[in-house]
Formats: sequence, C-alpha cells, structure tokens
Amino acid sequence: MMSILNPYLSFRDNAREAMEFYRSVFGGELTVTTLGEANASEDPADQDKIMHGQLTTPNSFTLMGADTPSSMEHTPGNTMSVSLSGDEEDELTGYWNKLAVDAQFTMGLEKAPWGDAFGMLTDKFGVQWMVNIAGSSTGS
Repeated sequence: MMSILNPYLSFRDNAREAMEFYRSVFGGELTVTTLGEANASEDPADQDKIMHGQLTTPNSFTLMGADTPSSMEHTPGNTMSVSLSGDEEDELTGYWNKLAVDAQFTMGLEKAPWGDAFGMLTDKFGVQWMVNIAGSSTGS
C-alpha cells in the first residue's frame, strides 16, 4: 500500500453534523465509530461523540474527523486549511458553492494573479478551505 496523506479535523461535539455536511458536499461513504462503541471513554457525556469518522468519496478524497473528548482541550485555530485543487471547473465550483453555505469568506472564488480561479472561506464548522481551479476562464 502506498502512503497517503489525509486531513483529520477535530470538532467539539458536532463531528457527526460536520461529517454529514461534508458528505453532502462531496458525496461518498461515511463511516463513524462513537467513543461508546469503542469503549474509549467512561464519561457518559462522551458516549455518542464520534471517536473516528471517515468520508471516502467517489473522487478518491478521504476526509477524517472526530469529536474531542470532554477531558481534552479543543482550541479551533487558523493554522490549517484544507485545499481542493484541479482543473475540473464545474466540479470544484460545485464544491465551493456547497461549502459556502453559512460560511465566512476570506476571498471570493475569482481570478487570481497566477491566472487560476481561487477562493478561501471558513465553513460553518470553522474549517478553512482553499479552492484553486487551474486554467479557469472566470471565477464565480
């Protein structure tokens, strides 16, 4: 098996909602295991939290995520972004439009100085996304 690098996102009590949202954006199969199912926490408040969620899409994207247990610190930060890039303009614009629902925009999807369409946003779960469409004739 070759090595694979996947984004792994941490949430506070809303990993299931977030991962379901990403499934609505990208399609694919979502599998989840709760802390209770894995006997990974004795805290009754943690039993239904997601210990591990994995979304595998038809385009071979893999996105993983989990809830942070109550006993651990969770500090959302701005030091990480998930980047989507390629030359499939319709596909990438579709992802952008779905991620954009209730999002905060850093930069709209528009023509960048290097010639591609590029945009940055923070989705409703606090995850930062960058979308780059190579050779795009226009931004949206």
